[in-house]
Amino acid sequence: MANKDQIQGEGNYDAGRRYQKEQHEFAKRGPVEEKAHEAEEALDSPEGEELERARRETGDKRPM
Repeated sequence: MANKDQIQGEGNYDAGRRYQKEQHEFAKRGPVEEKAHEAEEALDSPEGEELERARRETGDKRPM
């Protein structure tokens, strides 16, 4: 029988916690402004249409 700490069920909770922690750290200390500028440039580039299509397909219906 598996150890209780190893059972993940519907999702990998350990990975989820690590991801959330890393996201919070990035928001606090990461190059947020630089990444926002890169994203804005990507949306205005030839790949912008493809990025917009991917955003719509993932469920975020808000217009950019």
